[in-house]
Amino acid sequence: MVKTKQADRNSNKRSVKLSALRTLTEEMRAQEDIIKEGGGKEGIERQRRLGRLVARERLAALLDPGSSWLELNLWAAWGMYKEWGDLPAAGVITGIGSVAGRKCLIVANDATVKAGAMFPQSVKKVLRAQRIAFECRLPIIYLVDSSGVFLPLQEDVFPDEDDFGRIFRNNAIISAAGIPQLAAIMGNCIAGGGYLPVLCDKLLMTEGSGLYLAGPALVKAAIGQLADPEELGGAKMHAEISGTVDFYEPNDTACLKRLRSLVDLLPKDPKVEEMGKIPESAQPAEKLFDIMQIDSHAGYDVHDLLDCIIDKDSLQEYKADYGKTLLTAYAKINGIAVGVVANQRMQTFNGKGAVEIGGVIYSESADKAARFILDCNQMRLPLIFLQDVMGFMVGREAEQSGIIRSGAKLVNAVSNSIVPKITVVVGNSFGAGNYALCGKAYDPNFILAWPNAKYAVMGADQAANTLFTVQQRAAERKGQTLDKLEVERMHNEIRQRYEEQIDIRYGAARGWIDAIIPPDATRQVLSELLQLVARAPQVARTFHTGVIQV
Repeated sequence: MVKTKQADRNSNKRSVKLSALRTLTEEMRAQEDIIKEGGGKEGIERQRRLGRLVARERLAALLDPGSSWLELNLWAAWGMYKEWGDLPAAGVITGIGSVAGRKCLIVANDATVKAGAMFPQSVKKVLRAQRIAFECRLPIIYLVDSSGVFLPLQEDVFPDEDDFGRIFRNNAIISAAGIPQLAAIMGNCIAGGGYLPVLCDKLLMTEGSGLYLAGPALVKAAIGQLADPEELGGAKMHAEISGTVDFYEPNDTACLKRLRSLVDLLPKDPKVEEMGKIPESAQPAEKLFDIMQIDSHAGYDVHDLLDCIIDKDSLQEYKADYGKTLLTAYAKINGIAVGVVANQRMQTFNGKGAVEIGGVIYSESADKAARFILDCNQMRLPLIFLQDVMGFMVGREAEQSGIIRSGAKLVNAVSNSIVPKITVVVGNSFGAGNYALCGKAYDPNFILAWPNAKYAVMGADQAANTLFTVQQRAAERKGQTLDKLEVERMHNEIRQRYEEQIDIRYGAARGWIDAIIPPDATRQVLSELLQLVARAPQVARTFHTGVIQV
C-alpha cells in the first residue's frame, strides 16, 4: 500500500513537470503567432492600399502547397529596440521551403514592420540566411520591399564587416559559387539596398515599385532636380530604358507565378535515397515532454531522450564505460548515419568509483569526445550535438587531472571539424561547455533550441552570487555598510536581470540560435536538416587539428 501511494505521488510530480514543459511550448507557439502578424492592422492596410500582398501572403503563394517550411530566426530583435517600438522578426522573414519542387532559402522583407527598414538585427538575420544557403548550396529568393537602412541606427548598420554592405559582398560570392539567386522587387528598394537585387542572377519587378539609389526627396536635396518617382526608378523605366529589370510584372500574383516558373528551370534537387520502410524511433516523440524537465538541476538518462530522436536499434555507443558524463555514439536518423555527442544528465560513477555530476564535462569525457569527433571526420559522418551542459568540472582534483588540457583538445577537434555539424540545445548551455559542444561561435551549420533551453556563461544562482559579492566588496571598500534589506534587494535585482538574459528568447533575439523548436519536432527537423547539409560538396581538404596537448 505504501508503495502504491509513493508511486501515485511520483506520478503526480511527473504530471506537473510534464504539463510545465508542454505549457511553456504552447506559450511560445502563441507568442510566435503574434510575431508572425508583423506590423499589425495598420501595416496590412497600407499594403492593401498599394495593391500589394503582405510578406506571409507572398510566401504562401510562392511555396509549394502542403510542403514543409522551416522558419529561421523568427525571434530576431525580440525586445531589443523598445525605444523605437516593436520590431517583429526584425522586419524580415527568412526560412527554407520548397518552390517548384526545389528546396530554396527565402528572404522576404516585411513592409508592415517599419516599412521594411533594416535594423542591425535585420542585417544579421539576412547574413545568417545567406551563410546557410551558401553552405547547403540552396538557391536564394529575395522578395524585396524595404525602405532601406534605419537611419537613427546607421552607425550599427552601415560600415563593419558584419553590417549592411556584407550582404552585397555575399551576393557576389554566392553567385560566383554557382548558387542561383533570384530577386523580386515588390515595393520599395532604396539607396544601397538597390545593389542586392541587381547582384542577383534574375531580377523581377512589379508595377508601382521603385528601385533607385536616391528617392525624389534626396535627389532634390542633393542636386536640386525635381524627378517623378516613376521616371526616376519605376518598373517601366527599368524595363524599357535602363534595362536593369529582366521581368516586368503587373502585380504581386503575376510576379510570384513567374518566380515559380523560373525556379522550375533549375536542376532538380538531388534524389533522397529510397530506404524502403521508413525507420521509427524506439519511443514516440511525445515522450520527450515527460523525460525533459524545466528544472535545470533535474537529472535524466540521455539514452531515454535519444530513444525519441534516433532510429530504433541504431545506437552504437562509443567508449560507453569511459567518460560517462558525455555520451558519444554512432546512430541513424531516418536512415541517415550520424555521430552523436550528448550530455548525460544523470549521476554517474567513473572507473574508480567516484561520483560524477550529470551535465558536467570531466577530463575523461572531454578526451573521449575529442577522439570521437576525430573519428567522425575520418568517416565523414555528420555530427549532432545535444547540449545540456553545466560547464567543465572545477576544483583541485579537476585541475590536477588536466581539465584545461582536455577541454582545449575538445575545442580544437570541434573547431577544425570539416563534417556538417548540427547543434540542439535541449537544456542548459553554460560557459565553456557551450564552446566545446559546438556553440554558435564554432560554425554549426544549424543551431536549434528547445523552449526550456538556457544560454549563458553560468547559471542564474551562481551568477547572482558572484556579481553580488563583487558589488558588496566594492561597497565595503568605499566604507559603505549595507543593511539586510538592501543586500536582499541587490541580490534579487541581479538574479532577476540574469534570469531574463538566460531565457532562450533573449539569445534567439540576438541570433545566437537559428530557431526555437518544439521538443517533439526534433527528430523530423534533424532529418530535414541532414538532407540539406548533405547537398554541400565534400570538402577537398583533409581533416587535421594542428598541435594538441596529450
